[in-house]
Amino acid sequence: MVTRLTTQDASFYFLEASSTPMHVGSLAIFRKPRNGLSYEELLSLVEERLSLVPRYRQKVREVALGLSRPVWVDDQDFDIEYHVRRSALPKPGSDAQLHDLVARLTSRPLDNTRPLWEMYLVEGLSNNRFAIFTKSHSSLVDGETALEIGQVILDPAKTRRPMAEELWMPSPAPSESTLIAGALAEMVSRPGEGLAALRMTLGDMASALGETVRTVGKLAAVVRTATQVAPSSPLNATISRNRRFAVVKTELGDYRKIRAQYGCEVNDVILAVVSGAMRYWLLSRGEPVAESTTVRAMVPMSVYATDPEADDEASRRGEWADPRSMVSSFLIDLPVGEPNAVVRLSHVAHAMEAHAKQSQRVTAETLVRLSGFAPATLHAMSARVASSFSQRMFNLMITNAPGPQMSLYVGGARMLEMYPVSPLLKNQTLSIGLTSYDGNVYYGLNADRDAMADVDVVAALLYESLEELLDASR
Repeated sequence: MVTRLTTQDASFYFLEASSTPMHVGSLAIFRKPRNGLSYEELLSLVEERLSLVPRYRQKVREVALGLSRPVWVDDQDFDIEYHVRRSALPKPGSDAQLHDLVARLTSRPLDNTRPLWEMYLVEGLSNNRFAIFTKSHSSLVDGETALEIGQVILDPAKTRRPMAEELWMPSPAPSESTLIAGALAEMVSRPGEGLAALRMTLGDMASALGETVRTVGKLAAVVRTATQVAPSSPLNATISRNRRFAVVKTELGDYRKIRAQYGCEVNDVILAVVSGAMRYWLLSRGEPVAESTTVRAMVPMSVYATDPEADDEASRRGEWADPRSMVSSFLIDLPVGEPNAVVRLSHVAHAMEAHAKQSQRVTAETLVRLSGFAPATLHAMSARVASSFSQRMFNLMITNAPGPQMSLYVGGARMLEMYPVSPLLKNQTLSIGLTSYDGNVYYGLNADRDAMADVDVVAALLYESLEELLDASR
């Protein structure tokens, strides 16, 4: 049976460009177990878990003349060794070398003649560590039929959870005439979808995406803000295909201390920290910063991130966050012109409260149809909603996908750190993804190599901005 890409998935597939590859990534760092974890063992584990994400054995096949949206078909020559790869840093590999490797791998588009994902086992990291970097195309991960591959290989204990044996055989590939006949039948029964498919094929993405937003869920708040022009900012510029990647590791307890002191939410503190870092980064560049200066951010966040105690309780029971929980998506003007850290936090908290009162939250089922919902890929939501408006809608994408507050393992190796690698949209020089895991909050900063050569400065300023809030709360 042929499964057609959804309108949203097809839009991301056709949006692929050399300067804006549309995959989402995840970097996880592990402590090497006593017996090690070989490439062959990882290969076996991934192959075993593919039954949980069957779409990872499928590839995209386009329909002749763009008569309809492409379809998912089984890869008749699926080669697990092509997708799970081995890489190594010169021993002892440093974190900086690892981040450079992630930047290079993120820069490379996926091969659209194969299933749209790759995984890298990175060996040679210092202090008896190794890393796993995954990247999956945004059209692949929809949160229903496909989660991000890095999620399904994780276990809550050192012992590998048993999986039922599965003998996978690819379904026969449909003929070209079958695909054309199906497309023509669909055009007759649903002419609107056929027109949208042709627009995508011909490159009229703005119209196609506009129809997508209108036909999926109640995202009126997002659509209304498309008419609000974002402030001019060096965060918006023509970007290249090359990337830089930087990380920040902070303690979740610090955010909770600030939260308790000022009666706000953890998300408020996170956005205030980012606001401070953006303020000092603009000043470091000699940009004019007045009291009224703002940076507009697109912020999709799970409500789970605002309730750490509930997260902790679920983690103690060994549960994952429910993908059907409520998710909030909105634009917020970060008060980077405000010199006082506490006042910045107050402004952010009031803005977040106003968004909550306006009932702009939608269920994850709605967001799934727009973007997919899985912890490693929540940041793709902003791109799906607003990619055709990104240059004028907002300056920066900030995504927060909370993870479990307990240790996780791959093949007996304990995961120490986990960093999201969110995509850059057209004319967006920086995206910030973050996630909480096992008592820490991890930031992944994906940046254009030329326009954001100083992304490491942003990383350092995130630490300083958090420390500024901590000092004020003591």
